[in-house]
This record gives sequence, C-alpha cells and structure tokens, in this order.
Amino acid sequence: MIRKKTLLGSCFLLATGCLLPSASQSVIAEAILPDPLKAGWQGTQVCALIHEDDKLRILRCVFPPGVGHERHFHPRHVGYVLEGGTMQITDSRGTRTVGVKTGTSFSSDGIVWHEALNVGDTTSSYLMIEPKS
Repeated sequence: MIRKKTLLGSCFLLATGCLLPSASQSVIAEAILPDPLKAGWQGTQVCALIHEDDKLRILRCVFPPGVGHERHFHPRHVGYVLEGGTMQITDSRGTRTVGVKTGTSFSSDGIVWHEALNVGDTTSSYLMIEPKS
C-alpha cells in the first residue's frame, strides 16, 4: 500500500537550498525508498527510534567519520544538530560538502530523496522530529 502525502516543498537535510517536488515524485519516493529510520549504511542502522506516539516520531541519527546514510526520503521534519561536522550531501541537484555547526536547527516540508556521508574527522549526530499528520 502506498501512503500518499503531498509535500509543499523539499529542503535537503541542512536547509541550504530547496526543491519543489510534484506530489507524484513524493508518492514514488515513499513507494521505493526507505524513510530515515529504515535507511542505513552498508547494512548497519544509523538512526534509532527515541520516541513515537500518535503525534510525533523522534529519531537520533549518528554518523562517525566515513559513515553515511544511504538514499532515502524524509517526511516533514525539524532537526537539531547534537554534534556538528562535515557532511557530503547528494540529491537531484548534485553533490556538495557542507559544514554543520553543533546546536543549530533546521526544518523541511519533506525531502524526495538524498544521501549523506560524513567526510569529516569527527562524529556528527542529529535529532530528527517528525510530526505525524
């Protein structure tokens, strides 16, 4: 069964730019890609479920140096950087390297797809808060 969600916009993980996907792109992404909890890195889970109820889900995602997050989609979310670092982000716009500062936050209406890789020399970790609609 495909869950159909209409995303108003899509900002990649660190909110440095936005894409505007069509509703059909969102449905396709959810049908074939894992969400952040199910996506991992080379067979290992990188996000852990911290809390889930009927109103929200909270994940903690940890990326040691050289560890990433395989291609996945994101529903609407707010994120908080627990430990900053240097991440390489790949999405439909290409690949770029972004410095992430500890203690910063970001939000997104959803992400059709992206991949991430910690290319720095320190562990980077995040809280991801997803409101349920």
